[in-house]
Amino acid sequence: MKIREVLSALEQFAPLPLQESWDNAGLQVGLTETEVSGALLCLDVNEKIVDEAISKGCNLIVSHHPLLFRGLKQISGRDFVQRCVIKAIKNDICVISMHTNMDNAWGGVNFKIAEKLGAAPLSSSEGDTHALVIAELPEPMSSSDFIQKVKRVFGVECAMCNELLERPIRKVAICGGAGDFTLPDAIAAGADAFITGEMHYHVFFDHEQEIQLCVIGHYQSEQFTSEIFRDIIHKACPGVRTEIAETNTNPIKYI
Repeated sequence: MKIREVLSALEQFAPLPLQESWDNAGLQVGLTETEVSGALLCLDVNEKIVDEAISKGCNLIVSHHPLLFRGLKQISGRDFVQRCVIKAIKNDICVISMHTNMDNAWGGVNFKIAEKLGAAPLSSSEGDTHALVIAELPEPMSSSDFIQKVKRVFGVECAMCNELLERPIRKVAICGGAGDFTLPDAIAAGADAFITGEMHYHVFFDHEQEIQLCVIGHYQSEQFTSEIFRDIIHKACPGVRTEIAETNTNPIKYI
């Protein structure tokens, strides 16, 4: 199986035209005609991730966040992005990223968050983008119980919330990563709660008893995206070995 076949499978699931205009999803580094020795699946690419790929004999890295957001004007090793590019090329490692196209795809990042919560997506059209997914919990929950469940499922040390909602929570709006731009749509959809990875301070204002806000961290909200990559590859490219990265690339520490 060649790397280009894995790339094709990923892009069939999350076509590149679904990505936002500012994004840089798709092939990042390397040659796609090479046979796949193994695929390391991760959220971010840093030097430790490249080292893990080398140690596990994987010549392909599939990440959610692109290694290359902007064009490089030099490759001298001055920052971690340049060092990753150099190390990947030296070790014949190809890097592929599926970012906002995976956020917007049917069955993508936000659907995985809903799945982890045991919530059923209410979105009906596979032709639309899904930067925001509306899902329904099996049973109504108090806001306190809901927040504790979210913290437990996503391994969150603390969640940033507004005041506790006094009505039961059943309908949940989900946008992984930096998703506060979708909050108006969540409110318009009649969601009881809104889960995202990060949100600006001023957006928290004026939603008391309108919707329960639950902000859990960018990394934490998208940490299971690698499972989507794994399932796509196993289905479309049987026989390709996949490894979910053990390296935690979250740069934010709670002290």
